[in-house]
Amino acid sequence: MLGYVVLTSKHHEGFTLWPSKVSWNWNAQDIGPKRDLLGDLANAIRSKTDIHFGVYHSMFDWFHPLYLLDKQNKYSTQYFVDNKALPELFELVNNYRPEIIWSDGDWEAPDTYWKSKEFLAWLYNESPVKDVIAVNDRWGSGIPCKHGGYYTCSDRYNPKTLQAHKWENAMTIDKGSWGFRRNVDLSDYLTVEDLVTTLAETISCGGNMLINIGPTHDGRIIPIFEERLRQFGDWLKINGEAIYSTTPWKAQNDTITPGVWYTSKDDDIYAIVLNWPKNNVLQLGSLQTSSGDKIYMLGVEDPLEYSQAKKTVKIIFPLLPPNQLPSTYAWVLKVTT
Repeated sequence: MLGYVVLTSKHHEGFTLWPSKVSWNWNAQDIGPKRDLLGDLANAIRSKTDIHFGVYHSMFDWFHPLYLLDKQNKYSTQYFVDNKALPELFELVNNYRPEIIWSDGDWEAPDTYWKSKEFLAWLYNESPVKDVIAVNDRWGSGIPCKHGGYYTCSDRYNPKTLQAHKWENAMTIDKGSWGFRRNVDLSDYLTVEDLVTTLAETISCGGNMLINIGPTHDGRIIPIFEERLRQFGDWLKINGEAIYSTTPWKAQNDTITPGVWYTSKDDDIYAIVLNWPKNNVLQLGSLQTSSGDKIYMLGVEDPLEYSQAKKTVKIIFPLLPPNQLPSTYAWVLKVTT
């Protein structure tokens, strides 16, 4: 898993966050903020972080006359594709050099209408990002979960089983909306425990996790979104080695104790434990230890005591006061051989 950010460069209403030549007077340079928001973010990400920069782009525009005409013609014409959709994609790639293109808004028409094959052939063979680009699977009706650099399949896709193809769980902190809602209830927001649980389920099965937040109309990230992201980041500061650059292990979750998900890196095995075990003793059925193996809790210096009896490992969790625990939710065990 690599760290990356994906900005919605244009959603289904057609407003572009960059000064697109094919979206006159309906872009962030001409109206609203009067600036190239996409370029500003791309420059900030690249100059101040090591995060990979990507763009979301909606293929269709809900109300564009050329798209509505093509739709009326049952997609036998491609006026919108030739004059709006494809020129936007070429602008994004040539001017901003994204490493990820998260395509969407494709489902009403086949890939032949969108000229997806032709664009992707150029993207992978001739474009300035041909050596680094990754794309998802939303390039025409019937394409998701069948073709793509990585699969997204459906919104909030979380199969909880190992997948043969690289995939991503694109999900939202607000359970009911991808955008900002003023009428939201507190219970509609995922807790940080929910987020860590989803992360463990996703990474252990070979997926990436893309967390969506909806800013306000003037671009602010509201405090509850900020709090969730900071809590999530604090957890990753301690436990990130069980997430980043890991691969699925032979077992994705444990056979005895529910809520335990596995990842691996080189010869090390990680067990993400979502619930503190009763009486401080965790029993694992998928893990088999050998003499000389050591088990650590990330964030705790000394190795943990454990015993192997037949096909069950019993691990003694550390007796620490709450303020000395590395986390208050979800603890990671590292097994070194």
